[in-house]
Amino acid sequence: MWVHRRPGWHLKESAATDESAYLNRRQLVAGLAAGSMLLPASARAQRATDDPSAKLYPLKRNEKYKLDRPLTDEKEATTYNNFYEFGSHKTISKAAQDLKIRPWTLSIGGLVEKPMKVDIDDLLSKMPLEERLYRHRCVEAWAMAVPWSGFPLKALVDFARPLGSAKYVVMSTFHDAAMAPGQKQFWYPWPYVEGLTMAEANNDLAFIGTGIYGKPMPKQNGAPLRLVAPWKYGFKSVKSIVKLDFAETRPATFWETVQGSEYGFWANVNPAFPHPRWSQESERMLGTNERVPTRIFNGYGEFVGDLYKGLEKERLWA
Repeated sequence: MWVHRRPGWHLKESAATDESAYLNRRQLVAGLAAGSMLLPASARAQRATDDPSAKLYPLKRNEKYKLDRPLTDEKEATTYNNFYEFGSHKTISKAAQDLKIRPWTLSIGGLVEKPMKVDIDDLLSKMPLEERLYRHRCVEAWAMAVPWSGFPLKALVDFARPLGSAKYVVMSTFHDAAMAPGQKQFWYPWPYVEGLTMAEANNDLAFIGTGIYGKPMPKQNGAPLRLVAPWKYGFKSVKSIVKLDFAETRPATFWETVQGSEYGFWANVNPAFPHPRWSQESERMLGTNERVPTRIFNGYGEFVGDLYKGLEKERLWA
């Protein structure tokens, strides 16, 4: 049973990176990148062609969400990743560069007023983009603190106009084994599918990530669209989304299908419920390797705890 305590995300102002310093750093990097001393013209042109959304960043930060720890170094957060579509090792960032992010279309269907397809750049122009500082907690007991860019999932739900009978939002990644060799592993149920209840999807904390550290989302982190659900274990946050469906029945999600005894549908963070093969009482911070206590709902219980009242018989913590 969830017990209300002082929010775990509460931050002493002295512990956070000053926003002006952070923005100045980003401006400096942007200015240097514009100079020929770092990149030849051909390389700069290729980078711009690869992701035309680069001009949108950095975004204004939503100050509602605070951290209780310093931001993770960008290099650590972008080089230690899970992306099983490209392989099962953590140094997946190089292999993931084969991901083609343009053209990119999001298909919206299922229980909606009108199924549609929308181009990624058209979608970005319609969404309320902002930056949020969130904690990220992997089920493997490592963690990071990240400045995500993107928009509330609720904005996308409203854009999709689901029917009243919809109870779940189902998100699917791409399926292209020629591009992503990890998808040749036939024992996995490709494509990667995840889902949230409508109540979870409409919660303000649920976020669609389009960027990170004031720049477009790196491919290894789930470009160009990924779910960010910081109160859940990281495997819920499906990467590189190409399909959004609204359904009346609970979806069979990827890791639940692979090993349901270890990875369930809800996957809410709780230190009191160990993984079958390791404790969840603490987490290792990327970069520093500091061990810190795990908090229920990853410290976001004040925002999401009410979503699970009356669901005590559900396996909420797997």
